[in-house]
This record gives sequence, structure tokens and C-alpha cells, in this order.
Amino acid sequence: MTGLQSHKEHITEKGFTTINNIFSEEEIEKISEVIQSSDTSSSNFRKSDDLFAVRQFLKEIPEVKNLIFNDHVKTIIREVFGEKYIAVKSIYFDKPEASNWYVAYHQDLTISVDKKLDIDDFGPWTTKKNQFAVQPPLNILENIFTIRIHLDDTDKNNGALKVVPGSHAKGIYRPETINWATETEEICDVKKGGIMIMKPLILHGSNRTTDGRRRRVIHIEFSDMDLPEELNWSERLN
Repeated sequence: MTGLQSHKEHITEKGFTTINNIFSEEEIEKISEVIQSSDTSSSNFRKSDDLFAVRQFLKEIPEVKNLIFNDHVKTIIREVFGEKYIAVKSIYFDKPEASNWYVAYHQDLTISVDKKLDIDDFGPWTTKKNQFAVQPPLNILENIFTIRIHLDDTDKNNGALKVVPGSHAKGIYRPETINWATETEEICDVKKGGIMIMKPLILHGSNRTTDGRRRRVIHIEFSDMDLPEELNWSERLN
């Protein structure tokens, strides 16, 4: 792949980038088929009229791993993130045509871990269906990269992610303190088969859809850091 250095620089400066044509139409179809044929009885599968979601996605549907980590994605991880980066969290979202979600601006401030421990600078904690999430020290959050794989065209009309460029470099940034006199907003259009890479500390959200098109996204977070003491990433995948 060419031009990855410019994407790396854009992530460093702005906190995000988009790269289209990472997956072919055939690859997207195969990924979709594997997801559709999966056993959804686990508690990690959430099904409702306006959302189908899978937590610990790569663990729940391991057959999809070889399809997701194609040569393009492996090259991006190695050259943009670093040689030692591994997947540490994965979620699949399917917002069907009738779904009309609005997501307010926020930062992704928690990581998924295997247990709850009393560790300095880790907290607050949440526990949901025997899954543990915690806000870690800032340096761990700053180290993470997120890849969002788009299985459908996504733009301003059907809930594309919106971001505040550069906000990832300002530490914990409360949305209610955004100064729109100095900040800007950018809508991140991504084509089917394309990806968005972002830093979890970038302020991001999404508007309601206005055209009723489906949007399916695979969200995978990566880190090259070990956690302290006996704490482990709950979804560590080399």
C-alpha cells in the first residue's frame, strides 16, 4: 500500500483518517455471510428492533478473523500503528434501516479487561454481564488506535461519525466544554469496504439518519502495552 505515511501524520495531527478500498465487494460479502450464520444465543449478542450488536466480536465469531485481517489491514497495523500492536477489543454494530440513533459527542475512555482489581489510577469501573471495563491512566488511552471497518456506505445522511479534529491531543475533554468558536466539526464519510482509523480520545458522535440506509461497522481497538499487575486485556488477540 502507498501513502500510509500521510495517513499516519494525519492521525497524529488530527486524531483520525479514512482509507477506502481496503476490502473488496467479495470480501465484504463473505464477512457478512459469516456474521449472519453465527450462533446468536450468547449474552454478548444484543438484538432489538433498532440495533444488532456483538461484543467481544472476534471471540464470539472467530471464523471472521482471517477475513478481517487481510493483507491491507495487516500492513496498516504494522506501518501506521507499530510492529507490536495487537487487538484488545472488538464490537460489531448493525443499525438497520429503521434505526435512528443520535450519539452525543464523547471520548472512548474505558478499556475491556479480564477482572476487577484495586490498582492506582485505574477507575472508575463498570461491570456488565461479567465483563469488566475501567478507565485507565491517560498514557494507555493515548496509545490505542481504533479501526472501524465499514460494511456499508456511510455519510452525513445515514449517521456517519462526526469528529472534532485535534481534540485527541487535549487529554480528557468534556463535551460540555467544547468551544465552537475555536473548534471545528468534520463528518467522516467512508465507502463500503473502507476503514476509518481514529484515536479513542478524539471527540466523536453521530447524527440521526435522514435517509434510512443501513450502517454496519466493525470496531476494533489495538494497543502494544501490557497492563500492570495481574490485569489483562479481555480480548487480547495477536
